[in-house]
Amino acid sequence: MPLAPTELEPPQGGFFTSSGSGWAGHAQTVASALWAQRYPGAAPRWQRERWATPDGDFVEVDHLLAPTTPEAPCLVLFHGLEGSSQSHYAQALAHVARQRGWPLVLPHFRGCGGAINHGPRAYHSGDFAEIDWMLRRVRQLHPGRPLYALGVSLGGNALLRWAGEAGQAALEVVRAVAAVSAPLDVAAAGHAMDRGVNRWLYVRRFLHTMRAKARAKWRQYPGLFDLEAALRARTLYAFDDAFTAPLHGFAGVDDYWQRASALPGLQAVQVPALLLNARNDPFVPAASLPTCQQVSAAVTLWQPAWGGHVGFAGPLDGRARWRLQIWAWPERVLDWLHQQPPA
Repeated sequence: MPLAPTELEPPQGGFFTSSGSGWAGHAQTVASALWAQRYPGAAPRWQRERWATPDGDFVEVDHLLAPTTPEAPCLVLFHGLEGSSQSHYAQALAHVARQRGWPLVLPHFRGCGGAINHGPRAYHSGDFAEIDWMLRRVRQLHPGRPLYALGVSLGGNALLRWAGEAGQAALEVVRAVAAVSAPLDVAAAGHAMDRGVNRWLYVRRFLHTMRAKARAKWRQYPGLFDLEAALRARTLYAFDDAFTAPLHGFAGVDDYWQRASALPGLQAVQVPALLLNARNDPFVPAASLPTCQQVSAAVTLWQPAWGGHVGFAGPLDGRARWRLQIWAWPERVLDWLHQQPPA
């Protein structure tokens, strides 16, 4: 069902309520990432652990350092493209989890934890097998707790790709899942990112770190991919064609984007799943968002008009219109997860 207007009300005035404006989504996206307050008081603290992967590689995993109660549920957070535990949404979610006494586990995708991974691969938007073993590892660490999983952007698509692939078996691992600003049609989102202001404002930033990782991977495995093509890339399409697709066994970028998309599998999802997507998200075209006819009965759609990409910044208090905070949407999403009954 759609998101009720009272669930996530926008701040009043300016770009933030002008959801019809082409710049509103950019304003909400950038304001949340750069200027909005992520948490009050002290910053969330993390404890780093390195997990060995089934294929002999490793990932860096951060655990929230905060008091918990034995009966509290555990939250697993999957970050977005080039994200980490320092991303604005990760810190806001950590603040809300800390308030509730919930353990929070954030496994970094390969190469995103600060050290380049050992193997001849990186990470990609449809890696449901990686999601599966990560969730099962957390399940082993917290056997007596309800387990919820939340994916943001790329991590949300990968999580829902897993939920669709797993079907009923997902309920053996998690009680409920949520995806925020997930590009469920990867091709539609990728092409949107590569056009106009998106290419200048966002893609340049992503490619800066992605090209550096390509260089590091080439030093480990010379000849594994076309390094020159990856370094020349000025679009996500070109970079994924040169680097991401060949590293992960895809025939090319079109094959990768098609097979990675969670959208075709949403009718197979059996675990309770919440999909939160703003209709003015500059990364994810509104026309690519799922309809009620494209999802199973287990899937709830929240598609507010405003919010941008992982934005949804709200007023810090009723008097300061331009002082923003971003922990309102984590509170709503975690509330929804916690309301789901056991299978």
